[in-house]
Amino acid sequence: MPDDGTRQLLQWGGSIVGAGVLAGVLLETVLGGFTRTGAHTNSGWFALIVVLGCIPFGGMLLTLGVAKWLRNRHMARGRKR
Repeated sequence: MPDDGTRQLLQWGGSIVGAGVLAGVLLETVLGGFTRTGAHTNSGWFALIVVLGCIPFGGMLLTLGVAKWLRNRHMARGRKR
């Protein structure tokens, strides 16, 4: 099967979600955490912005990559029959 970008979507989506999760862990453990009113430090605010940008966008890429992978798998099974 030719390269249709599925692997790249999965890799980049996973990497971006991973960066968002890492920023969230750092926000909670090292950068002072956050409350209803926001982060406690300036670097905490930056980490919060990274989390709120990376997790939705990376999740969208990851979802699209999984959908394309499942479709490719379904199409490949149909050819074998």
